[in-house]
Amino acid sequence: MDEVSEAVRVDGGIVVGHDGSTCAQEALQWAGRLAARAGLDLHVVRGWSMTTAPRPASWEHGYVPPLADWETAVRDELTAHVAAAGLDPAVRVTPHVVHRSPVPALLGAAEGADLLVVGARGRGGFAGLLLGSVGDQLVHHAPCPVTVVRSGHGGHAFAAEAPR
Repeated sequence: MDEVSEAVRVDGGIVVGHDGSTCAQEALQWAGRLAARAGLDLHVVRGWSMTTAPRPASWEHGYVPPLADWETAVRDELTAHVAAAGLDPAVRVTPHVVHRSPVPALLGAAEGADLLVVGARGRGGFAGLLLGSVGDQLVHHAPCPVTVVRSGHGGHAFAAEAPR
């Protein structure tokens, strides 16, 4: 891996933003249930920088590893979050890590998406806000519909069959 990814393009499906937070994990599970029911691909996207990435295995005091090592660490962490979500195995899930801040990374991915899903509150900001700054920007600027999943308010699970 010589170059890190600075953009992701999808061709349909659901894009869900994931920053490693509990809210993001709940949004991933919600989007996974919808993807299973609708037969859509699920693209899990994390925008990252060296300040938001987990330390790569090659990190040592006084040594800054190459960006590719940081990207691998981010991808490994994201893949672990996807595995922990317990998604339906029939859902086609692709994790994407993008070396950009979250808003441009998700807006770029959303250009080809049917739906963008994010958690209401992520890793930063002020606890009293109902919607974080990333969610606010995405709701106002996304090129596709956006669903914001509030932590602890994921709604009802999708029923296997429609009520009679």
